[in-house]
Amino acid sequence: MSIQYLSNEHGQITAVQLPIEDWEKIKNRYPEVELLDSSLPEWHKEVLDTRLQSLSEDSTKTQPLSMLIKELDQ
Repeated sequence: MSIQYLSNEHGQITAVQLPIEDWEKIKNRYPEVELLDSSLPEWHKEVLDTRLQSLSEDSTKTQPLSMLIKELDQ
C-alpha cells in the first residue's frame, strides 16, 4: 500500500492519500467504512465542547475506567 501524508504549513498531518485500488480493497473488506464519512452535527460538537470544558474546570468528575467496569458488573 502506497500511502502519502499531506501536511499543513506547521508540519501537522492533515490528510492521507492512497491509491484507488487500495481504497477499493478497504471498502470491500469493511463496507461500513463509507458511513464514517459523515460529520458530527453542530449540536453534538456543542455538547462535547461543554462537557470537555466542564471536565477541564473540575477534574474530580472523572474516574478510572476500572471503576466504571466494576460498577457495571454490579
